[in-house]
Amino acid sequence: MTNADTSGRLPDAYLRPGSSSFVDFLSEHAPDLLPGRRLAASGGVGGGGSAASLAPHATTIVACTFGPADGPRGVVMAGDRRATAGNMIANREMEKVFPADEYSAVGIAGSAGIAIELVRLFQLELEHYEKIEGSLMSLDGKANRLSTMIRGNLSLALQGLAVVPLFGGYDLERGLGRIFSYDVTGGRYEEHDHHSVGSGSVFARGALKKLWRPGMDAAAAAHVAVEALYDAADDDSATGGPDPVRNIWPVVATVTEDGYRRVDDAELATIVEQILDARRGAHEGGGRA
Repeated sequence: MTNADTSGRLPDAYLRPGSSSFVDFLSEHAPDLLPGRRLAASGGVGGGGSAASLAPHATTIVACTFGPADGPRGVVMAGDRRATAGNMIANREMEKVFPADEYSAVGIAGSAGIAIELVRLFQLELEHYEKIEGSLMSLDGKANRLSTMIRGNLSLALQGLAVVPLFGGYDLERGLGRIFSYDVTGGRYEEHDHHSVGSGSVFARGALKKLWRPGMDAAAAAHVAVEALYDAADDDSATGGPDPVRNIWPVVATVTEDGYRRVDDAELATIVEQILDARRGAHEGGGRA
């Protein structure tokens, strides 16, 4: 692709039958376009600071399953909106939860710019597969593809530019929501009931353990996810809590048999007000929240 063809014809690489993986296509014909190749090839970040200290970082993502055994089931995923660069707030309104395709969602933690680029490539990968194969990839297949892409970013992770997403979706074959976590080497792990990643994850997981219950509906699960993020923001400076003054709310999405749905701001404002009212009541009553 580096040798320009002035004839007006597409290069032969575009016309040959091959893999249904767009990432494999890029790896073979334009590897420099992959997120894990460019900065590593250029020798990293110049100047006095390290790559990790210069790049904005996304922080906390939570996810939990919901639904009764004999009713509608799915997964909810939520992310705070703060991005940090060292001890500074780089952005207050960053979006960290995205639809991967119609039946799955991905939340990002780690180096923000590379994470967003990886998500866009992942979305394109799933869309490319669907167009080539004429069918949706299985949820396990999607989780495995994301694992491979994270592994391709290992050289940047070793420079401090790690990407650690959280992936969840509705399994059309099993009829339930499932959650997958990863490490920087691409290791894939299925989580049960709930999970959190990012700088505030240790606090969010504690909240999830206390608040999550089997059989919750989607609204209750969204409430639990937002409250877990609130708890994380209470103890982790890199996690941004709901901001009623600026009308900045977490990004919360549900994935069910009906597909991906982003919870609108009006619903989130109501959830946040319920959480704040309960905590004000506990504080005024002599308790602590």
